[in-house]
Amino acid sequence: MHKLYISLLLLLLTTSANATSFIQKQIPDAQMVATSRLTVFLFDVYDASFYTVEGKRKVTPPYALKLAYLRDIKGEKIADQSTEEIRNQGIVDEVTLADWHSQMRKIFPNVKKGDNITGVYKEPTECSFYKNDSFIGQINNKQFCDAFFDIWFGEKTSQPALRNQLIGQK
Repeated sequence: MHKLYISLLLLLLTTSANATSFIQKQIPDAQMVATSRLTVFLFDVYDASFYTVEGKRKVTPPYALKLAYLRDIKGEKIADQSTEEIRNQGIVDEVTLADWHSQMRKIFPNVKKGDNITGVYKEPTECSFYKNDSFIGQINNKQFCDAFFDIWFGEKTSQPALRNQLIGQK
């Protein structure tokens, strides 16, 4: 039994180290700033982890947001919800939003419990997305990148408690 606990601990440490090294390949010197869980109507949806250069609590590129899913969700639903969250911020016209929705539907895959999607905002005009550390797509548009990551970090986010935990505000 003791060996089982040691094996599980080593597996968790290795998985965490691999996740960090993946993000550090995208953003040198990246460190996790914070993590927070999104729960909607008593259902745990995902654990969000925010990574920045040297772990600074600044939401300026480059940074990464990793969502570790706690339930199965269809990629179409992820794109639909992302579009709705951007719409609720009120900063984009419907034609642009429809174009972004189409692009997100092509990128976001179905996820199962235990999968993760990481968004990396490296350059002012480049957002890359990875599922379980494998590249799944990229959108090269500063307005999109800002609006997409404002789902979590913007002043008008629908989840202010999650935002505050990720960026360290009260």
